[in-house]
Amino acid sequence: MIKEPVIKEKTLDDKIRDLINMDEYVANENANKDEKVFNTQRDLLAGVTARDYALRHILPEEFAAAHNEGIIHFHDLDYSPFFSMYNCMLIDFRGMLKNGFSIGNADVERPKSIKTATALVAQIVANVSSNIYGGTSFNRADEVLEPYARISFNKYLKTAKAWISDPAVQESYAYEMTKKEIYDSMQSLEYEINTLFSSNGQTPFFTLNFGLGESWFAREIQKAILNVRILGLGKDHKTAVFPKLVFTIKRGLNLEPGDPNYDIKELALECATKRMYPDILNYDRIVEVTGDFKAPMGCRSFLPSYKENGEYVTDGRNNMGVVTLNIPRIALESGGDKTAFWSLFEERLDLVCRALLFRIHTLDKVTAKNAPILYQYGATGKRLHADESVSDIFKNGRATVSMGYIGLYEAATVFYGPEWEHNPEAKAFTLDIVKRFKEVSLIWREKTGYAFSIYATPSESLTDRFCRLDKQKFGSVKDITDKDYYTNSFHYDVRKKINPFEKIDFEKDYEPYSAGGFIHYCEFPSLVDNPEGLEAVWDYTYDRIGYFGTNTPIDKCYECGYEGEFESTAEGFKCPSCGNHNPETTSCIRRLCGYLGSVIQRKPIKGRLKEINSREKQQC
Repeated sequence: MIKEPVIKEKTLDDKIRDLINMDEYVANENANKDEKVFNTQRDLLAGVTARDYALRHILPEEFAAAHNEGIIHFHDLDYSPFFSMYNCMLIDFRGMLKNGFSIGNADVERPKSIKTATALVAQIVANVSSNIYGGTSFNRADEVLEPYARISFNKYLKTAKAWISDPAVQESYAYEMTKKEIYDSMQSLEYEINTLFSSNGQTPFFTLNFGLGESWFAREIQKAILNVRILGLGKDHKTAVFPKLVFTIKRGLNLEPGDPNYDIKELALECATKRMYPDILNYDRIVEVTGDFKAPMGCRSFLPSYKENGEYVTDGRNNMGVVTLNIPRIALESGGDKTAFWSLFEERLDLVCRALLFRIHTLDKVTAKNAPILYQYGATGKRLHADESVSDIFKNGRATVSMGYIGLYEAATVFYGPEWEHNPEAKAFTLDIVKRFKEVSLIWREKTGYAFSIYATPSESLTDRFCRLDKQKFGSVKDITDKDYYTNSFHYDVRKKINPFEKIDFEKDYEPYSAGGFIHYCEFPSLVDNPEGLEAVWDYTYDRIGYFGTNTPIDKCYECGYEGEFESTAEGFKCPSCGNHNPETTSCIRRLCGYLGSVIQRKPIKGRLKEINSREKQQC
């Protein structure tokens, strides 16, 4: 019998003191927040106090205790349930640009150029991001922006006709000027997003999806997005962290040589080898898994298909939040007894669903005037009166609420040992876990009328938190808690050497049971000189998985010009060519929680190097 250690609960004073001292688990909760700046510190302080108050006074005791013990994780407690806010969304840019909207004291009409349209996109993103706590996405951006590029073209053509007599020259002039305006507009959007700060002290978590447009205008928008990203930001051409780029591949459009947009796929490959983005969506697989095509909301959250008046509706929909279940904890508590595991698993699933139902009903008291950009001016695809309740927006499958999971690898290790991946019985056990998640989600959807979805959790800090709490409870358990992190979602054990094709084949079976949130990654060496190799992997994914991210080193030293992969040392990430580790003259980009993060531009890393490496690896 293991004697459980006595774990003293931290008081609010303790937590604030940790923040003042810049304790790594408080200050570095999110890779995209720079803890050195005042507005981030203010948000972190607000978060510490809001979480503490929510756990003691708002969250029902049963859920608060389970969260504190590490049985479940009630995500984003610094916002919900303290505020009646929701998680991530697909903003209805098409409707907002077409029908106009209001921000602050300004009433905005339909834009009359692509330059104005992209400027408005940045303003919408900033305002929406300050009213929710998750990521935002621009679904099918090239197709939505296409009409505004046509308006610009017609303006240039009208000017040309006034000054040029030759119709061919008139048209050539209009196309060239429109091409330049498209490029300038997409470059301005990239700079605007990277210079914005939302109310929570960070660059908005913004995803730009594109790739399905076929017209000359849509093609130019796609090419401009990619060429702007390849060029980089500023005089040093640094890799932009946002927007996250997601390029859609579709058979017959851009998948194979000879397809009309294959040249843009080649440009996307070049961009991915140099800037890690774009990630890719495989059109047919996304439709198969989620019911119709749509971009992820922010990082990896997907919506199921939903119809209004017989038509699929995608834009304007959202996710109401996530509660994640600690799967390794159940396996450890079962003591290797499968019957005990499944019995406890059922109890915990019920706990998660009830916690999510509580989360849903925190939104019941919201009226449209609480967040006008969302509910009155079209971001959610609805335009309600100021005093109207917004609750109907979330019902009948229009929005999702997500049951998250983490640590399938560690759970199976308890029963089958650390090399279980090629054991069919062990893999079937892990698949049974996610299948049961899906079955329960459908039961709760039928019971409540809300769309419960299964979310392979993005767990930047949760991989550490769950493991840390379990290590306190069970001690250092080989291949489980001794690593100091849990493997994210259904990902293959990152300590094992495996080629991309094997990894894809292993992970693809979990995706249909995690349709509410998923992404697959593979680690590569530098691919700048080998885009063909990356294309072989992309093509292999097409009929197997829906969403794929490329992880490849894109570090750069501005002292000696070295580009490649830096060395991890006690001093931080160091240029292998000249030894430079100055954060002011180096760029070290890693993917954390589905987004890129500049991990070197922080305080000295000595105490954080292991944490950063584990967080980076567990995502892959």
